Amino acid sequence: MRRKDREAGNVKDIEEIIHRANICRLAMCEGRRPYIVPLCFGYEGGKLYFHSASQGRKLEILKNNSSVCFEMDVDQELVYEEIPCRWGFRYRSVVGFGKASFIRDPESKREALRIIMRNYSEGVFDFTENKVAGITMIKVDIEDMKGKISGY
Repeated sequence: MRRKDREAGNVKDIEEIIHRANICRLAMCEGRRPYIVPLCFGYEGGKLYFHSASQGRKLEILKNNSSVCFEMDVDQELVYEEIPCRWGFRYRSVVGFGKASFIRDPESKREALRIIMRNYSEGVFDFTENKVAGITMIKVDIEDMKGKISGY
């Protein structure tokens, strides 16, 4: 990171940003062309979890190239200055890299769904066999991530 003074220096700060985020943007590469999608997600133990329909562009890309980049942010606020070119943003963000894989085991899929739901609710959920069979679960093993805090 170029601006070391803006780096969220420890895992606790980075994980706080992750746990407060509502959306994770997952970036993939289809040949030489990037593709990014905003997704609901879960995080636990250095891994990200996403659910998906059984077909689609995202899945086709991941089958051919499992390398991904992800980004999430919280506390976004536009900072106004007298001179418009000096406007900026306050935010906390995380950017990272990892390898995506598909979870195929039904019980592991259920646990991944529970991890996702814990990101949005304190409820306890169970998922029917039919629902679990009808979705694709993606796990991203995080290889590297950095947090950035600007304006706070």
